[in-house]
Amino acid sequence: MSISVHTNKPALIALQNLNKTNDQIGEVQNHINTGLKIATAQDNAAVWSIAQNQRADIGALGAVKMSLDRANSIAEVSMTAGATVSDLLVQLKEKVVAAMDTSIDTASRTALDSEFKSILRQIGQVTDNAAFDGANLLNGLSGSGATSIQFLANSAASSYITLSTQDMSLAGTGGPGAGQIITMSVGSSLDSVTISTAVLAQLNQSIQNVNQALGSLGSQAKQITSHSDFVGKLTDTLQAGVGNLVDADLAKESASLQALQVQQQLGAQALSIANQSPQMILQLFK
Repeated sequence: MSISVHTNKPALIALQNLNKTNDQIGEVQNHINTGLKIATAQDNAAVWSIAQNQRADIGALGAVKMSLDRANSIAEVSMTAGATVSDLLVQLKEKVVAAMDTSIDTASRTALDSEFKSILRQIGQVTDNAAFDGANLLNGLSGSGATSIQFLANSAASSYITLSTQDMSLAGTGGPGAGQIITMSVGSSLDSVTISTAVLAQLNQSIQNVNQALGSLGSQAKQITSHSDFVGKLTDTLQAGVGNLVDADLAKESASLQALQVQQQLGAQALSIANQSPQMILQLFK
């Protein structure tokens, strides 16, 4: 190999290797700083694209989880209120049966009727206030006429889980309508044994209807809770999958950094040695 003051091939090669090592160190340091081996599309376009799609699904599942949490809260409020209504109906039965006693006087009947109507009003108050975030399953969704509320079940928003209305409001003065759970009207009374007997039949039917409605609501609430748990597990699995694709192995990166730092030092020394070659020319001309 010729010796020239214009071209120092060993120095050029040493410089190329040193620059390559410096680039690798910069890449490893970026992995360590971000915790990602693939942070941008430039690192690996195909894997980055797959990871971004999975991140989009994870974000969508977050919205699904929020929707299901809202559904669960609405169901819990409705079941709590429904159980209260059931307890109040049990109290009503005591008053109605007592009013069927032909031996009681007018004052006692009036007192029973007053307590009966007070409990009826309480039932109305419970159903009117059994709302969460504006949704009330026990009074016909606040009069909107809807028969159910649908909640997101998947990230594509193509599947839903439903909570059905369980209208436990009192029947109007015109009597119970279709699908009315509580068949007693707002104007029911215990004015006589005959009227009390008719009210008892309505009350027994109402108690049965309310218990069935609570059973249906409980089944739907259980389905929502189960699906919410599944969505949570699915989100965790997808996050782990994205991590497998793009997360850096920091133990491996640490080892690589140390090795590259040694190479960097050796490369600098090799470049220094190569740069001394032209000095040999001076020796030839002494």
